[in-house]
Amino acid sequence: MRIFFLAFLVVLGASCSKFAKVQKSNDYEYKLRMAEKYYTDKKYNYAQQLYQELFPVFKGDVKFEDLFYRYAYCSYYLRDWMQAENLFKQFTEVFPASARAEEMEYMRAYTYYRQSPKTELDQTNSLKTIGLMQTFINTHPGSGRIKEASGIIDELRTKLEDKEYKSAELYYNLGHYRAAGIAFSSLMNSFPDTDKGDKYKLQAIKSYFLYAENSIETKKAARYEQVVTECNDFIDRFPESPLKQEVEKYASLSQNHIKQIQNEQAKTTIQR
Repeated sequence: MRIFFLAFLVVLGASCSKFAKVQKSNDYEYKLRMAEKYYTDKKYNYAQQLYQELFPVFKGDVKFEDLFYRYAYCSYYLRDWMQAENLFKQFTEVFPASARAEEMEYMRAYTYYRQSPKTELDQTNSLKTIGLMQTFINTHPGSGRIKEASGIIDELRTKLEDKEYKSAELYYNLGHYRAAGIAFSSLMNSFPDTDKGDKYKLQAIKSYFLYAENSIETKKAARYEQVVTECNDFIDRFPESPLKQEVEKYASLSQNHIKQIQNEQAKTTIQR
């Protein structure tokens, strides 16, 4: 292991020494050739440094587009997503008529996709990706990348839906039933194409029912009436849902509670 490590240090030292000599060279064509070699050999850190030094030298030259293109990809392969996104964007601005402009637009959106975090974290980059991918689809309807872009949008929308569901579920589990009801209703409205719409609606109904059940007496009747309204809305929206029977149960329970409250109020009125 010690011999292997020493050999590695020797090779690394030689590589760094060679690169330092390339950097010091005043032969810009030679430096460009070496940048291309480093890029081909996937030594993107070295290639990136040389491209950066050559940027002002070849600006306006016929070779500048290739240099810019590879320079942008160096940042991408080095996982410097913010720099890569900025360079992909700049490329389309500097070379709007380039045959690579479509690719650069897609890659700009893709860098945000690579930054999309786990479901429970902030999803700003996911939202940005969806927006840019949709713009790409609208701008390039005949692109061969449409299928992949659409798949990414679907994937991220599922992630956003799952995040909102977990937030609503947390409210419910903590006993914040009104907030849970609002969150489940918002979830259903935010994702109208979801195949879980009836499930979200039922969860909203359960939340509002428990909210009514735990309310002070003077508020219960109005809140049970809201449950009945939500149940009727469910039946209108999802007449074939397998959850319909459970919804009807909550509607019946709420109506019975309303009748009991009304009877109690009538007795109190008579006694007076």
